[in-house]
Amino acid sequence: MDTLLFAMNAILPIILLILFGYLLKQKNFLDEGWFKKGNKLIFRVCLPCMLFVNVYNIESFTDINWSVVAYSEIAIFAAFFIGLAMVKLTVPDNRQKGVILQCIFRSNFAIIGLPLAESLGGAEGKGIAAVLSAFSIPTFNILAVIALTMFLDGEDGHKANLKDVLLKIAKNPLIIGVVCGLAVLGIRSFIPVGPDGSPVFSLSGSMKFFYDAVNNLSRISSPLALVILGGLFDFSAVKGMLKEIIIGTASRVAVVPLVVIGLAVILSRYTDLLSFDATVYPALVALFGSPVAVSSAIMAQEMDNDGVLAGQLVVWTSIASIFTTFLAVFTLRSMGLL
Repeated sequence: MDTLLFAMNAILPIILLILFGYLLKQKNFLDEGWFKKGNKLIFRVCLPCMLFVNVYNIESFTDINWSVVAYSEIAIFAAFFIGLAMVKLTVPDNRQKGVILQCIFRSNFAIIGLPLAESLGGAEGKGIAAVLSAFSIPTFNILAVIALTMFLDGEDGHKANLKDVLLKIAKNPLIIGVVCGLAVLGIRSFIPVGPDGSPVFSLSGSMKFFYDAVNNLSRISSPLALVILGGLFDFSAVKGMLKEIIIGTASRVAVVPLVVIGLAVILSRYTDLLSFDATVYPALVALFGSPVAVSSAIMAQEMDNDGVLAGQLVVWTSIASIFTTFLAVFTLRSMGLL
C-alpha cells in the first residue's frame, strides 16, 4: 500500500494540473489562443531555462559511474531503433509515426524522473540521476527532433535530408538550453577558487541576479506546461486514435522499463557484464519508467506533427505509470534492489 501511495503521490500532481488546465478551457476562463501562445513560451523559453539550470547544478563529473551512463545510452538508442521499426510496420499516418516513436524512447526524466529518483534512492539516487540527465536529456531531444522530422515532407515535397535534420537539432531550444548549461559547467571547472573554496566568479554567486531570473523561469516551466497541455487536451479525440494511444502507452510505461530494467538485473546478477547495486536502480526506474515527456507534446505541435496524439500520450502514459511504477518499485524492493 505504501508503494502504491508513493506512485500516486508522484504522478497525481501531474494529472491534477492537466485537469486544471482542461477546466480553465472548458469554463472559457482562457481561450485556445492563449494556450497556443503559452505553448510557444514554454518550448522556446521556460523549458530551455529549466534544462540549463539542471545541467549547471551538476556538482562534478569526476565520480561518474560510466557503466550506468553507457548502459542507459545504449538502451535509449536501442528503444529508438526498435521503435522506429515498429512504427513503420504499425502506424500508417506519417504525422503520427514520429509522435509514437518519441513516446517509446523518451521519458519525462527532467520533471518526474529526477524527483522520483530522489524519493526512491535519497541523495545518492538523486546524484546518479542528475549525472544521467546530462547525457540522457540531450540524447532524448536530439532523437526527438530526428523522429519528428524524418517522416514529414520538406518544403520541396521531399523527405527532410540530413542537413534539414541537423539544422533543426541546432535550432531546437531544448538542445540550446542543454548545450549552454554544459558550456557554462565546463567553464566553471577552470575558474579559480577563493580562500573559502568557492569559485571567485559564478552565475549563482557573482551573477546571482542572472541565475535567479533564469531559475525562476525554469521553476514555472513544469506546472505551466501541464496546465497548457490540459487546455489543449481533447477527450473526444481518444476514440479516433485508440490504437495509437495503446501502442504508445504500453511501449512507454510497460515494455521499455520491463526490458531495460529487467535486463540490467539479469546482467548484474548472473553475468560479469554489469555490477549494478541498489544505488543504481532508483535512477533506472526514473529514467525508463517515467511517462513520456510533457515537452514531447509541445515539441510535436511546434514541428507540425500530430500534437493532439502527443498530448493524449502524455496524459495516458502519466495515468498508466501510476500502476507500472508501483509494480516496478514493489518488484525491485522485494528483490532487495531498492
